[in-house]
Amino acid sequence: PDLDFSNMSIYYTTAKGKNNLILNTYLGLNQNGKVQVEYIWIGGNGELRSKTRTLPRVVNSLKDISAWNYDGSSTDQATGDNSEVYLVPVKFVKDPFRGGDNLLCMCETLNAKTMQPLLTNHRRAASKIFESKAVKEEETWYGIEQEYTLFGAYNKTPLGFPQNGFPAPQGPYYCSVGSNLAIGRQIAEAHYRACLYAGLDISGINAEVMPGQWEFQVGPCIGIDSGDQLWLARYILQRVAEDFNATVSYEPKPVSGDWNGAGAHTNYSTKSMRADGGYTAIIDAIQKMEKMHAEHMCVYGLDNKKRLTGKHETANWQTFKYGVADRGASIRIPRQSELEKKGYFEDRRPAANCDPYQVTSIIAKTTLLDAIYPTENIESGDAALDSDDEASVPLQSVE
Repeated sequence: PDLDFSNMSIYYTTAKGKNNLILNTYLGLNQNGKVQVEYIWIGGNGELRSKTRTLPRVVNSLKDISAWNYDGSSTDQATGDNSEVYLVPVKFVKDPFRGGDNLLCMCETLNAKTMQPLLTNHRRAASKIFESKAVKEEETWYGIEQEYTLFGAYNKTPLGFPQNGFPAPQGPYYCSVGSNLAIGRQIAEAHYRACLYAGLDISGINAEVMPGQWEFQVGPCIGIDSGDQLWLARYILQRVAEDFNATVSYEPKPVSGDWNGAGAHTNYSTKSMRADGGYTAIIDAIQKMEKMHAEHMCVYGLDNKKRLTGKHETANWQTFKYGVADRGASIRIPRQSELEKKGYFEDRRPAANCDPYQVTSIIAKTTLLDAIYPTENIESGDAALDSDDEASVPLQSVE
């Protein structure tokens, strides 16, 4: 008799043990009033980690989610003889993977003995800046454009690239339509909807200049919430990519040669900038940032030199310039802001792999607190650190 293949997908399990149809039969089971919370944190190399805990009842506020711990010796954050790292919940959202009352929860990491933040916990220093009176009064708004590149399961070539050689040159891929151009659209769409379900302020997506490269935007968010939301959106993206048997790269220059890199352009405004006549405040803030260009570059992402070459819609990392509607500038002022004499500006220097806590807080500190940073170990021409630079692992908050 003829074989019926109509339900084969129900029985098919990948080599990595995935079968979403079968999984969904279990995810539909009653949880008997209990809630699963996914604790998420930043590991020792800037990567995301997570694990799940059962809570006895529905969560109504952050205080309902208890602190936890994990083995820091397995994440390059502690030694085996003093391995515990303390997890402090800071923000939770709905879990788009388990549904129901289940949650995703972003956490800070502390030394379990001293209760001091780990070197990789840049949120704690950032929150102090955002809690300062001068910064709070200005209601800092951020919108971060997170670019990323999709690779196959074994992380060798971007989606849309042949195994040997290269696809057609850049030009037709940006905001493209068509299966031969908009490579990875289903992943981007699934991520978009998952973030909306979670309650994140994701404001859009688009295909980027290089094939297999996409962008999502998070914001506007106020202060520390920008970093919290971007990290949660990154986590959701990587989980979505699992279902499509793909991996996500935030490398600033994922493919060498005549291909665009990946950034995290950061749009920024204050109450003064948004008010009538705020254009003066915009220029004043940019001029402050120009004086601190080298210091900002130290926390704008690893291997950013490879991306900021002066080509492919970037300014060279050794120089600072700003301009209206200029995507080859360090900082771009939108034409609308110039015409209306108020609004915001876009810092185009941060790399896709930056820590948004560091980026958002140093912008606020420079523009609103008139910060003067230590210049030891920062020399002209050496500020945009490479992964090989000793000072760059881990990157520290500039205090």
